[in-house]
Amino acid sequence: MAMDDLYAKPGHLLRRAQQISTALFTEECAVHDLTSVQYAALVAIDENPGVDATRLSGLIAFDRSTLGGVIERLEAKDLIHRRPSPEDKRIKLLYLSPAGRDLLVAVTPAVERVQERILEPLRPADRKTLIQLMIQLVNLHNDTLPSSLRLVVDREAAAEPAGAAEGGHPDTTTNTKRGKAAAGRKVKPR
Repeated sequence: MAMDDLYAKPGHLLRRAQQISTALFTEECAVHDLTSVQYAALVAIDENPGVDATRLSGLIAFDRSTLGGVIERLEAKDLIHRRPSPEDKRIKLLYLSPAGRDLLVAVTPAVERVQERILEPLRPADRKTLIQLMIQLVNLHNDTLPSSLRLVVDREAAAEPAGAAEGGHPDTTTNTKRGKAAAGRKVKPR
């Protein structure tokens, strides 16, 4: 295989895009001592107070076994608190601390700059097209990894109005932005 062939492969291009995204995030957010996965976890915990680690894994599409280290680091930085579930003391529920909430507010402009810098070289129409195609690609491959967004898709499917799926595929979510992008793709029941 020639190097030009390698450089045109989607897998290689996605890996390079991830490297660029990570480098920009690190550069913009270095002062906050925060990784992109830690940021995603903080956003998800803020939006879902009392979430457990398994559900958090599904919300941010991150491997459950690796997420434990992320949670420990966030807790060590006093950005989150873990509390036992009232129903099952073995399950720890996650909550954002006041410091975590303050950090989310402080880091948001830097995270937005990362997004702008990633897309900056592209024309505005190409930016929109790239995002739409990436959403479609990710949704259509959602069940490829164990750390998929399945729990989010299931949550959105549960929020469908009664009977919305009738007459169509009962296990396909089409009423949400994510569901529309994955129209026709079956969502595995859990």
